[in-house]
Amino acid sequence: MKVPFVDLQAQYKTIKPRVDQAISEVLAAAAFIGGDAVADFEAEFAGLTGTGYAVGCANGTDALEIALEALGVGPGDEVLVPAYTWVSTASAVVRVGAMPVFVDVHADYYTLDPDLLSQAVTASTKAIIPVHFYGLPADMPAIMALAKKYKLKVIEDCAQAHGAMIGRQPVATFGDLATFSFYPGKNLGAYGDGGAIVTNDRALADKCRVIARLGQQGKHNHVQVGRNSRLDALQAAVLRAKLPMLEEWTARRRWVARQYAMQFADLKIKTQRIPADFKHVYHLYVVQVDKRDGLRKYLQEKGIQTQIHYPKPLNQLGVFADKRPQKVADAMADRLLSLPMYPEMTREQVDYVAAMVKKFIVYGG
Repeated sequence: MKVPFVDLQAQYKTIKPRVDQAISEVLAAAAFIGGDAVADFEAEFAGLTGTGYAVGCANGTDALEIALEALGVGPGDEVLVPAYTWVSTASAVVRVGAMPVFVDVHADYYTLDPDLLSQAVTASTKAIIPVHFYGLPADMPAIMALAKKYKLKVIEDCAQAHGAMIGRQPVATFGDLATFSFYPGKNLGAYGDGGAIVTNDRALADKCRVIARLGQQGKHNHVQVGRNSRLDALQAAVLRAKLPMLEEWTARRRWVARQYAMQFADLKIKTQRIPADFKHVYHLYVVQVDKRDGLRKYLQEKGIQTQIHYPKPLNQLGVFADKRPQKVADAMADRLLSLPMYPEMTREQVDYVAAMVKKFIVYGG
């Protein structure tokens, strides 16, 4: 049996009429930059995230850079970042002239460990970027309490967490700003690159929009040096077509995760724990195992695609200045493997993946 890591063709087949119509409307209007498609998506996405304002941009990395600039983060500032995450979280900090300071992640949750944050705060610390990793919210109540104590800004990196919640509060509503990616494989993905910044602060939303629109307040009224980072109308239309499906897709992801968890319960496999009342949306389902590379090769031979998110923690990358050892991140990087996870997975596919994982763990393949 062949089981892809993600099957975007299967998703498209389930929503083809809706997506095709949305694209056709943009083509008929010939309004490819800005316009109603983008404005309508921004309004609807702000509503979904529980925020007052959304600013579409070209991708999730741009969203982080623009958010940092809007908060005035720049040369001489330090920003606290989890040691284990995608590179954009830290590279965006460097791109605005500031320095990322890495803080280890929690051994069970894999998100920023709030107990270690205060040790990393210095007189130069300006902000924190917690990442809702794999779709699990970081401990935002604890992080916000520390941010308030030290008067730090907070940008939530929600690139993997569309629709995640703590209690009844959605992620993206805790910090000053939050950023999203709409990369095709995300829980809410475009058919190309795309991103957004959301906030409840109108002044910050306006700043982000000015920065992302070449520093303009109105056409040709350039009030600062900005950048060109826009969510185009075709991508906005695709995202609008998908938006009503997100809740159902999230429920299916949780179903897949439950099947995996039940079948792995008696094996020597560590999975990401979930704190009480935290709502995981399972952008990724990741297991931590001995002989990770052997398992990956074995699954590949059985037709099962897997991924490694991510091969090295950020403190081990040569491009960043902070190379201090991080106990948890350094130890688990060689043990993590992402299994197939997407809403259209069938029970037969889930059972097959689980069976092959169990066979390798129990019998060594």
